Amino acid sequence: MRPEVMLRPFMLASVILGLALLATGHVQASSIDVYAFEGPEQEDRFHALNAELRCPKCLNTNLWGSDAPIARDLRRTVANMIREGHGDGEIRDYLVSRYGDFILYKPRFTLKTAVLWIGPFALLFLGIVIIGVMIRNQRRDARGGTESLTPDDEAKLARLRSQLETDTSGVAPRS
Repeated sequence: MRPEVMLRPFMLASVILGLALLATGHVQASSIDVYAFEGPEQEDRFHALNAELRCPKCLNTNLWGSDAPIARDLRRTVANMIREGHGDGEIRDYLVSRYGDFILYKPRFTLKTAVLWIGPFALLFLGIVIIGVMIRNQRRDARGGTESLTPDDEAKLARLRSQLETDTSGVAPRS
């Protein structure tokens, strides 16, 4: 057999495989979710909810920015619930019951999340108090701080000062 005759089936198979890959890529790239609503108010609510809900699979992406299959399912769920007449609070409650507070970009103030909400302010207040105490102590030390000495300590201090003044080592006393 001639070599060009043997290559024809391989060439035909590679062309078919290439066309199949192109067609598959085109189908995936062109899949766009389209949601029909009764009015612009429902569509605005849909967009607002999808912007404030986090994708459970992605670390820091809302439902709009995620291409994950679960984000697509959640967008569909939100659209269906809006069409059925559920309020935004009901939709959030439903999703929180299934996925926890993680699904909300702004977690609610509950006993479990109180540390997240109050903790930074408490640490800031504690830091300000500590800095204030340190500044007060430094100012008191800079004034001399001798008002807290006992009479015995004052006598020892006076004796040490007099010894320093009468020191004959040739070093001038510090004042």
